[in-house]
Amino acid sequence: MSSSPWSKAMADDIVIIGAGLCGARAAFALREKGFAGRLTLIGDEAYEPYDRPPLSKAGLNPAPAFIAESQAYRDAGITLMTGNPVLSIDRAARRVWTVDGRELAYDRLLLATGAHARQLPNYPAPRHLLTLRSHADALAIGARLSANTRLIVIGGGFIGLELAAMARQAGAKVALIESQKRLLARAVPAEIAAVVEDRHRDEGVDILLGATIASIEEHENEISVKLIDGRAITGDLAVLGIGAAPNVELAGAAGLALDNGIAVDQYLVTSDPDILAAGDCCSFPMPLYGQGRVRLESWRSAQDQGILAAGNLMGERIAVAHVPWFWSDQFDLSLQIAGLAGSATQTVRRDLDGGAFILFHLDGAGRLLAASGIGMGNAVARDIRLAEMLIAARACPNPDALASTSVRLKSLLAA
Repeated sequence: MSSSPWSKAMADDIVIIGAGLCGARAAFALREKGFAGRLTLIGDEAYEPYDRPPLSKAGLNPAPAFIAESQAYRDAGITLMTGNPVLSIDRAARRVWTVDGRELAYDRLLLATGAHARQLPNYPAPRHLLTLRSHADALAIGARLSANTRLIVIGGGFIGLELAAMARQAGAKVALIESQKRLLARAVPAEIAAVVEDRHRDEGVDILLGATIASIEEHENEISVKLIDGRAITGDLAVLGIGAAPNVELAGAAGLALDNGIAVDQYLVTSDPDILAAGDCCSFPMPLYGQGRVRLESWRSAQDQGILAAGNLMGERIAVAHVPWFWSDQFDLSLQIAGLAGSATQTVRRDLDGGAFILFHLDGAGRLLAASGIGMGNAVARDIRLAEMLIAARACPNPDALASTSVRLKSLLAA
């Protein structure tokens, strides 16, 4: 992939497909960076752009956490089209067509189409099996949750666990089914997963690990999930939280290269030099972690890539370099992760006050790759932020210094 020379002076029309956090941040950043051409932001949902993390963290039936007031789009000269999905992209003519029949020309295009909740195969149009990805999903779940509602959560990842915590706090009875032998198997170390599991069990969540689903049966007012070991869990409602898949249909139909999402280079440029992609929908090279491609699903990444894409739409040619960062709030626990620990060979533990702790993950050469922490409230926030800076600096801190609370992480950064 290569980026053709391009500057803001050449840009008459920029169209952004995807009115989530990434697309909205890109639109405002374009104006902040001086883009003066026509700017259109198109979204599938009827709502103006909003943040998604509160859907599983802020309680039942939350109001949308709008990224900006309606007037802000008008003041910035951003044409915002909501509830109007794009049907097709004509790369040769540089046109997009929307579901209401509108045709929009572009000089450059940004795809920020996000991702969608994965579904179970062979369960078409279920009445009692829902997903949580949009505000409409949150409203549908919240409308059916109350004290003593029997909720079945399928999936022990971040979304499933956050929903389970939120439902228990509302008084619902919660059973959580996870096919792996532990929670958060692909996201956090076992030591942190154990803390999360203990807290959920203490709060009354019935956790079933290593549980494989044999079938799901829906009845008039309830749903039954049968496991291969013969157990059956019956509830009033089930919510599926087994991950997300990138929205690549438009890109694929337009002939753009795909590779675990829309394939982009280090500047977020697709196989078409006039089309960029950013956020959950794209995969990109990350030299900080070797030669492989990475696709990130996180609030921070969506925000950072939206801003980065805006600059590169205007010819800045800045490579993706931010350290991945994730967080999850469950009950009064906060879990934060900086970096990617996939190739780590050594883990060092640093104990903090109040039972909080951080695990530092280093590779064979002693370079810090990632840090995972858990504790009440903001107990780990400061040290995770410092770890993020150490990771970005490709630091090789002394493991004993990482473990010792008498050594300030800030001093390691200075060194």
